[in-house]
Formats: sequence, C-alpha cells, structure tokens
Amino acid sequence: MIAGCTSRDEKDGEDQAFTAQLASEAKYQSAGDEGLGAAVAIVIDNSGSMNQPAQGDTRPKYLVARDAVAEMLAATDSFVAKRPDFPIKVGLYRFASGVTPVVRIQPYDREALRAALEGMPPPNGGTAIGEALDAARRDLYGAGVIRKYILVITDGENTEGRSPEVVAREIARRSEGAVRMHFVAFDVDAAKFSFVRDVRGEVLGAGNAVALRASLDSIYRGKILAEAMDAGERLAPSTDSSRSLRTSFDSSRAKKR
Repeated sequence: MIAGCTSRDEKDGEDQAFTAQLASEAKYQSAGDEGLGAAVAIVIDNSGSMNQPAQGDTRPKYLVARDAVAEMLAATDSFVAKRPDFPIKVGLYRFASGVTPVVRIQPYDREALRAALEGMPPPNGGTAIGEALDAARRDLYGAGVIRKYILVITDGENTEGRSPEVVAREIARRSEGAVRMHFVAFDVDAAKFSFVRDVRGEVLGAGNAVALRASLDSIYRGKILAEAMDAGERLAPSTDSSRSLRTSFDSSRAKKR
C-alpha cells in the first residue's frame, strides 16, 4: 500500500515537473490583440550604490540618471509631432532589492513621466536586475503593440533574485526576439553585460553624466525611435490585423539581418 502511494506521488511529481518545464519554454502570449506601435519599459537602478557621487560630478548617480532619462524622453515629443499615427507607449520601473512600477506602460505622457522621475525615492538596497527585466517584460505583453523594448540603466552587478543573463536569454527565446533589450552600464564595466549582445541586444558604457546622456540618446532616439519610423512597418492595404502587422514587421527585420 505504501509502495503504491509512493509510486503515485512520484508520478504526480514528474507530471508537475513536466508541466513546469513546458510552461517555462512556451512562447509568451499577449494579453490581447497587438497592433501598430512601440512600447518601451525604462528600468532604472535604484539600489544603494546609486547614491554614490557620479564621476566628475558633485551629484549622486541617481540624480544624474534621473536628469539624463528626462532629457532622453524629450525626444519623444518631436517623434509624436512627426508621427501622430504611430502609438508610443512608455513605462518607468525602478529596482533595488525588488521591483516597483513607477509608471505602468501607457501612451506617452511627458508630465506624468517627469513627475514620476522627480518623485523617485533615494536609492537603497540590493540590485535585482533579472527580476526587473521580467517585470518589464510582463507589462510589455499587455501593451497591445508589436514592438517591445526594455532599456536598463544600472551601475552594478545583480545581487538579488535571478541572474539577468538567465532572464534575458529566456526573454529572447520565449519572445522569439520580439522583445529587444538595451543596457546602459553607468559607472560600471559594460563587459559585465556582454550577454545582452548574444540575444541581439545592445550594451553601452557610460562613465559620467555626459557619456550617460550620449548613450541614452544613441539607444532611445538613434535605435528605438528610429526603428519606429521605419517604413517597413505599415498597415497592410487590405487589413489592419495584428497578423498583417507581424508579417510586415518580420519581413522588415529579416532584411536588416
């Protein structure tokens, strides 16, 4: 009798393990239909080390990063003026030992984002980069648009939760490359995040405030918004379904490879 129970327990355990494995390998599913547009999750390090002075600056790194992100986002205004037909959605997340959505992904709102940046608390705690990546990814799949980006600004190595490399590779695999990841290594060796390039992302270094602004501009305006302007992503003449958009988007990306 005991042996029989043990056998059933073992089988139940194997079934649960197999179900968990399938879930961890399944393609991500959006919360609804996806259409034209781009969603950007901006993920900012708010761990204790960001309270240290930035190189060549009297201000702590978190204030330098806050101002640089605000300046970066200003480029969205001119984009929206040129392409009012193309939805741009932006979310803001801060992470330390855990992850806090400061502004959930929503249509670009300059004043809401600026107020949120200014209201961020002083840095404290550890560095949960991997968990922040996954939290941003979850919200991107509820944004309702095809193009999805994560932009991370961090000054340190992961100290809490899952490894960012493990999470980044999982996101790349399960999104089938639909989520593009960009890192700015602020006052830390960019080589620590070299895995980002392995998943067709980008990592740039920034040793001081000037370099941080330049790196953010290169990624946000030079990559993300520039890709959004790409004529390869258009509504098909006969339909505006997400399937037609996906076909157009994939064809455009294939030409760039």
